[in-house]
Amino acid sequence: MSSMRRDVKSPGRVLAWPLLLAVPAAVMLAACSKQDPAQAGGQAPPPPEVGIVTAAVQTVPVVNELPGRTEASRVAQVRARAAGILVERRFTEGSDVKAGQVLFRIDPAPYEASLASARAQLARAEASLTQARAQAQRFEPLVKANAISQQDYIDAVAAAKAAEADVAAAQAAVQTASINFGYATVTSPISGRVGRALVTEGALVGQGEATQLAVVQQIDPMYVNFTQPVADVMRLRQAIAAGKFKSVGGAVPVRVVLDDGSVHPTPGKLLFSDLTVDETTGQITLRAELPNPKGTLLPGMYVRVRLEQAAASDAILVPQQAVTRGNQGDTVLVVGDDGKFAPRPVKIAGGRDGQWVVLEGLAAGDKIIVDGFQKLRGATAVKPVPWSPVASQPAAAASAASAPASAAK
Repeated sequence: MSSMRRDVKSPGRVLAWPLLLAVPAAVMLAACSKQDPAQAGGQAPPPPEVGIVTAAVQTVPVVNELPGRTEASRVAQVRARAAGILVERRFTEGSDVKAGQVLFRIDPAPYEASLASARAQLARAEASLTQARAQAQRFEPLVKANAISQQDYIDAVAAAKAAEADVAAAQAAVQTASINFGYATVTSPISGRVGRALVTEGALVGQGEATQLAVVQQIDPMYVNFTQPVADVMRLRQAIAAGKFKSVGGAVPVRVVLDDGSVHPTPGKLLFSDLTVDETTGQITLRAELPNPKGTLLPGMYVRVRLEQAAASDAILVPQQAVTRGNQGDTVLVVGDDGKFAPRPVKIAGGRDGQWVVLEGLAAGDKIIVDGFQKLRGATAVKPVPWSPVASQPAAAASAASAPASAAK
């Protein structure tokens, strides 16, 4: 009490107590002034913004993606058709060769000797023929003059005919020896890429069997063999018959997707589909032909084949991130005119360029939510804004870049 009296009596501390009482009141007033006006008035927060796309009906190709493997369009086994010792290899393994290019040489000496012998036999036969013909011509006037018997003339003519036959046989022998001599030089039967040599110089080849020396494969164009379930083929045919799909006229376009996800730059065309169904798998085999000018595709590669088999005239394209896929079916979230959203089941026919092809469940003008799903928790209505895939990419990149920084903190 004495201290209070001193404060009251002291002229420099007369206002200290009222100031201490005024500070809490000012703090409370400042806190009240910073409250949200909407909360102070009891109003609900505004609906969250979500990115939407508006459904538009259009004609969309129905593209199926099927597994397949590449195969060389032509395969030739280079074999030795002449027996002998391999003396030379004239190609680089793994290089491109032309039809008729020399690949191997077999020792030609025995075949060269056989050819020379056959030619000598031909020369002897031709000499005998000349003599026989001359004698037959000399006997002809003599038999008319009855200077020789008729039998002698007949024998001379027969000898000339026999000499002609000997010449023909000798010519065939020369041709055979020439062919065998040519077999000593092994050439490529087709243009393509040659693999590794299966034999080396000094090996005895063609002894009793046609020894395989190498394999040449033509990889431009390249074949792609792939399979499709017969049930999908039947459904596609039924949809075309019912008018839901339009058949693709002319050559069916084909694109090939590689293992790394890249697409082969040159499109191909469907050659044929098998008439029989594999009893064990229930699938049909199809084959496509694909240009391969740079040789990027190799035989035996596993690829995915995008096949455009039909066109849907009343389809809607929806970004794939807008569709929720599950065991019970596929659904999308559709926003009404009042801002309220609800799930809607849809039927999907396939995908293309990051979008699903929707055949049933949507109508033109429907607003489908594509972005902002994380804002829907606890919300009953939303504010739809147009969604742009280009604008969403920088936002996704920024959030991905900020994730390591927040983790480092």
